[in-house]
Amino acid sequence: MSTDDPVDPPPPAQRSLWRHHDFRQLWMGDTVSVFGNQFVLFALPLIAVQLLAADAFEMGLLAALENAAFLLISLPAGAWVDRMRKKRVIVAGDLVRAALLLTIPLAWALDLLTMIQLFVIAAGVGVVTVFFDVANQSYLPEIVAGDQIGDGNGKLQASQQTASVVGPSAASGLVGLIGGPLTIGITSICMALSSLFVSRIRHREDPPQPDSRPSLVGDIREGLAFVLGHPLLRRIVACTGLSNFASSAVFALLVLYALRTLNLNQFQLGLVMSLGAVGGIVGALSSSWVQKVVGEGRSITVSATLSGIATLAVPLASVLPALPTLLIGWLVLSWCVVVYNVAQVSFRQRLCPKPLLGRMNASIRFLVWGPMPIGAFLGGTLAHTIGIVPALWIFAAVSILAALPVLLSPLTGMRTLPCELDALADSTTP
Repeated sequence: MSTDDPVDPPPPAQRSLWRHHDFRQLWMGDTVSVFGNQFVLFALPLIAVQLLAADAFEMGLLAALENAAFLLISLPAGAWVDRMRKKRVIVAGDLVRAALLLTIPLAWALDLLTMIQLFVIAAGVGVVTVFFDVANQSYLPEIVAGDQIGDGNGKLQASQQTASVVGPSAASGLVGLIGGPLTIGITSICMALSSLFVSRIRHREDPPQPDSRPSLVGDIREGLAFVLGHPLLRRIVACTGLSNFASSAVFALLVLYALRTLNLNQFQLGLVMSLGAVGGIVGALSSSWVQKVVGEGRSITVSATLSGIATLAVPLASVLPALPTLLIGWLVLSWCVVVYNVAQVSFRQRLCPKPLLGRMNASIRFLVWGPMPIGAFLGGTLAHTIGIVPALWIFAAVSILAALPVLLSPLTGMRTLPCELDALADSTTP
């Protein structure tokens, strides 16, 4: 070969996301925000019970209002987010949630706090969170390269799982020290700080062009059509939706099952949940390694299958030593769920063209979160009719069956995502 022949330059070394300015700002903002969410999840029910003497119906209504928006407005939210600059939606979402939450300590200080206000705040924060989550999940592919999306999602998941471990303990100490309302006040500060970090992102989004877009209904239809018409996304949605349906039933019964059927105390139940969150952290940190060893597509099927099997530990705790069985099962289950989520979220982000990301994420959120309140309601109804343990066996079996849509799909033999399916294959690091 002639020495004059051109030689292809070596590919540029991929820089660490920790050295990526925009990702650092997104990660710091997300980390502060998820810690604030943990404080809200812990303190808001305590305020309702301890300060406002809420009954069981009011507590159920409060919990329903927190998540109702995901079922009611996820689809139009996705279409709206795709018409907006996602950075602005994230920043505005944090600021609005901070303002809403701040009304709780103010009303408490003036002796005006009521359950009606908590209902309104829970519903309002839920609505804002829908827009925030859709924009936040759709923004990562805007600021990092396509082949760094999995790494970025893993780092974001690590923060979320760390918050799940540390957040409840920190919130418990803070509530004991300064009370629930002031803890919510601290949370509003966290939300405002999150918006500050995200506002420092330098990436400039392409301005939306609403004049060239179809109607809002057309946008929603386009997002749903993409998800339901894509053979791989359709199977991922079916798996996730069935899994969420079953897990919501299990979670709805877990506290009653642990305390009354297994005779565990609150400390032991807290230990199970904390260790589960540790498993989630390990899952977030090991997800990239799992995808490299097992493969991108296969990691979805493997983690989904193991997740279903691990759910059997919950009813098995009624016939085996309860605490060790739950501890091991919850640890493995949490690891599998996070590995699955990192893999499938990264996979679907790469399958989707950027202009459709918001509607795709909103459509999937609607389809996979919609079954959750249904599962929780059926879990309680079935347990009331046939007993808690038989109901848990039934929903554990459903969890195993939930893996079939991805297990019996091309994902099982797909080590990497083929370039012809990768809508972000040509994206480069900004």
